[in-house]
Amino acid sequence: MEKATCGIKEYMEDKTKDTAQPNDVTPKVTGLGGIFFFSEDTEKTKEWYSKNLGLETNEWGSSFEFRNANRPEEINYCQWSPFKQGSEYFSPSKKEFMVNYRVQNIEGLVEKLKSNGVTLLDSIASYDYGKFVHIMDDEGNKIELWEPIDHVFTEMGGKTTK
Repeated sequence: MEKATCGIKEYMEDKTKDTAQPNDVTPKVTGLGGIFFFSEDTEKTKEWYSKNLGLETNEWGSSFEFRNANRPEEINYCQWSPFKQGSEYFSPSKKEFMVNYRVQNIEGLVEKLKSNGVTLLDSIASYDYGKFVHIMDDEGNKIELWEPIDHVFTEMGGKTTK
């Protein structure tokens, strides 16, 4: 049994070496950064999800913690957040939700999106925890693109959903 475990460990280490591309700066989505949706009572919604599904909630919703596939020592985050019904944050979309995607090379991605005729709603905004920009897809969904600086969230501490 121990030998099989070692074989799996070695295989996984080799896979990590083969797929890890720390210098890859291709402008693209790398994962989900969050899901945001309207709620009539955000506090009640957070309480329900905490009580019934075990989410660790905070003032914004819940931060899900996970490991980066290419850098397993790195903690990454995905945000789940109810927004007050009617919030203008999703505008100009008329939808009840908004998806946030984690991206790399947000500047390069914005240039690619511009050249493809994608509607950009704002310019890149920078914060200590990452860069953001908002776009519209061809069905009228507002999308938030986020190039995160995850270590800032790690340093902030706080409860996360694991």
